[in-house]
Amino acid sequence: MTLTFYRMTTKTLSLHHITKVPAVKKDKTPVLFMFHGYGSDENDLFSFSSELPEELFIISVRAPYQLQPYGNAWYAIYFDDNQGKFSDDQQAILSRDKIATFIDEAIAAYDLDKENVTILGFSQGTILSYSVALSYPDKIKNVIALSGYLNEDILKEGYEKNDFSGLNIYCSHGSVDQVIPLVWAQRAPSFLAELGIETSLNEFPVGHGVAPQNFYQFKDWLIKNL
Repeated sequence: MTLTFYRMTTKTLSLHHITKVPAVKKDKTPVLFMFHGYGSDENDLFSFSSELPEELFIISVRAPYQLQPYGNAWYAIYFDDNQGKFSDDQQAILSRDKIATFIDEAIAAYDLDKENVTILGFSQGTILSYSVALSYPDKIKNVIALSGYLNEDILKEGYEKNDFSGLNIYCSHGSVDQVIPLVWAQRAPSFLAELGIETSLNEFPVGHGVAPQNFYQFKDWLIKNL
């Protein structure tokens, strides 16, 4: 193993992103993709990068839909007097496939290990991470799902026939989350169990965010599953 530089110039791919190169270089470089929440951008989750395993190539991605006056989204969220708050699932499906395509592009562009891909999402980024992993499990090894939920309506048709034997999932949620109800997140482990994916929901006494103990727990999980 050899030391390498901390940063490199990002390449022009289908989604805007920023990168951190590994401090420790291996023959095959594992990669972690970060997908932020609604109204945020690629800089948000990137703040975790300096504390994550040094052998990781980290790519933090900006969602494709710009919001006003600032921020970005993976899909629109609407507010209706009759229906209440609801999501644009068709736009979410488009983002699901944009992410799947971008993962392939980035692995080729940065010469990364396609057999060791981790995706980390927060909130809306978690909803998309679940969707990508279950729709295209051949592309993903690990999922870190923070403060989100599993939306069955944006999974690829026929997903239940996929081979999930190589997929590992860590999920967590704030017990007093005021944005995404805890009960929504609690449905994921039983749904995943029906697909043969064993996991549990790790709950922390916080709102819509990541507590320090939550960060260290998923970091330890990631180290064990790299």
